[in-house]
Amino acid sequence: MMRGPHVENRSLSVALLAAFCAAAPAFANDPASCATVRSSDPGWTDITATNGVATALLKGLGYKPDIRTLSVPIGYEALKTGETDVFLGNWMPAQKSFRDDLDASGQTEELVQNLEGAKFTLAVTAAAKDLGIADFKDLDAHRDAFGGKIYGIEPGAPANQSIAKMIAEDKFGLGDWELVESSEQGMLAQVQRNEAASTPSVFLAWAPHPMNVALDVTYLAGGDAEFGPDFGGASVHTIARKAWVAECPNLAKLFTQLTFDVDMENVLMGNILDDGMEPAKAASGWIAAHPEVAAKWLDGVTTLDGQPGLEAVMASVQ
Repeated sequence: MMRGPHVENRSLSVALLAAFCAAAPAFANDPASCATVRSSDPGWTDITATNGVATALLKGLGYKPDIRTLSVPIGYEALKTGETDVFLGNWMPAQKSFRDDLDASGQTEELVQNLEGAKFTLAVTAAAKDLGIADFKDLDAHRDAFGGKIYGIEPGAPANQSIAKMIAEDKFGLGDWELVESSEQGMLAQVQRNEAASTPSVFLAWAPHPMNVALDVTYLAGGDAEFGPDFGGASVHTIARKAWVAECPNLAKLFTQLTFDVDMENVLMGNILDDGMEPAKAASGWIAAHPEVAAKWLDGVTTLDGQPGLEAVMASVQ
């Protein structure tokens, strides 16, 4: 995993800064009312990682990030009512009902699809794979081996609602199974304990996430109606308040250009989960080692006081 900048990256950074400063046109800086940027985190490490990137960039630009830990339903309501400004974690189609509600409110808009190639559905560990389980319909024949439990994430999450609906409707024979709601970390800790005891687990799994490296994960087929095709193939989108976008065009430009990829997020999430790094510190190291990516994110973006953004951010992460 990346730990920090290499010598060649520093040289590239200097060259990029020189080119940027020579070519960048003048842009109006945001008003002081935009200085604090309010966002939310549902407690998912992928969003913690991308919020960490945003934090490192915002601090380098002279803004103050304010990230609040809010469940998915409360986070969407906060965005709709103006208590937060921007959200980097609109997983689609899993969060379609929340997105439909936001769109109907007329208060928000999508800035960018910030990630493609994600997936999100039920999966099993190696102990379950050894039982020949590869599809949702295979689960109930081995109910006793699983203890009749499906491990989910935090209460109120759309994916948990999909599981609860399957149970309520007795789909795949799961009517007598139990949904165990927890946090992402709590769910994975239980799954790892089960695996150490050779006890099969069925649980919510997704990519990007280091769980795909730490565990022998088999994503289950057959859940297209619940989670979408291609093993819950998903994209992640950035949503912002329309009034904030209009008031803070410099910030809106940054977040419109802030996109990620699965490999990058896997590295950052591993830094956070496995190495115990603070999200913004992990992000700063990654940015320092990848100035060419930072240059794309910060193209035409200034500091809060109107200075060249790339130069300020790269100086702050060294």
